[in-house]
Amino acid sequence: MNVEIKGDVVMKKTVKLQDLDCANCADKIENAIRKLDGVTSINVNFMAQKMILEAPEDRFDAVLAEVKKLVKKVGPDVCI
Repeated sequence: MNVEIKGDVVMKKTVKLQDLDCANCADKIENAIRKLDGVTSINVNFMAQKMILEAPEDRFDAVLAEVKKLVKKVGPDVCI
């Protein structure tokens, strides 16, 4: 899904998170991702075991790669 915000096209994707064991871990992951450059919106849902990520369309793949690295650092058992 693409949304235009302030002239930039923002891509929004839902990603499945496997082995996310606790709500505290989900909160830590969400807060860490929120600080990454290029992330316009992030929501990690522990109960649904998913993450909704928004980033500029032209940088989305690079942002997602950084998100994957960060998730492994914060929650080593979590798989995207």
